[in-house]
Formats: sequence, C-alpha cells, structure tokens
Amino acid sequence: MNKMKSRKTNPRLTGLISLLKNTSRENEVNIWGDIADRLEAPAKNYAEVNLSKINRYAANGETIIVPGKVLGSGMLQTPVKVAALNFSQSASEKIRQADGECMSIEDLITTNPKGSRVRILR
Repeated sequence: MNKMKSRKTNPRLTGLISLLKNTSRENEVNIWGDIADRLEAPAKNYAEVNLSKINRYAANGETIIVPGKVLGSGMLQTPVKVAALNFSQSASEKIRQADGECMSIEDLITTNPKGSRVRILR
C-alpha cells in the first residue's frame, strides 16, 4: 500500500511549521520540533484543550502551549500565558478575565525562542 503524506495548504500553518523547525535547529531546542511534528499531523488529530484542563495543570504565571485549539469549557482561576493555534471566543474572554494572556504560537516563538519554562498541553 502506498502511503502518501498529505500536504498542508493553509499558508499560515505551513509558515508556522517552517518557523518552528528553523527555530528548533537554530536554538537547539526540541520543544519547537515537537510542536512542528504535531502540527504536521492531520488536523483531526490536533489538540482541543478546555480551560478546565489548563486550570488543573498550569501554575500561576506559567506559559502553556496548545498545538491546536483552546476551548472555553470550565473556568480559569490563575493568570497564565496561553499560546495556541486557535482560541474559541469564550476561551479568550475567560483567559483575559483571569488576567492571563492569549497569544499565537508565532508570538511565543518570537518572545521565547529557547522555549524555556513552556509546558505543552494536549
């Protein structure tokens, strides 16, 4: 059976995957390569993380990265920075209400190219 790897057609996603791989190589940091691998998978395998899970696992002031979408189910009680591919409207509102910050993965790479003190949730 011939397995063909599907190609991503979303220009933002292809650019992000390329940026993640380059940043991983340049800074010798595995976290960005791991995120790139997760985003190269089919979209149906992307993470969908609810705020309740972020609230359960994130410490105050921590930076969380979600290689997929953050959903608004649950409450967030600690201020955290959350970087994700996408946010639901209710999730971004609740994160801001908890004095947290929503950011794109691209923004996180720019502000923290070494990926230090970043936790992946999936």
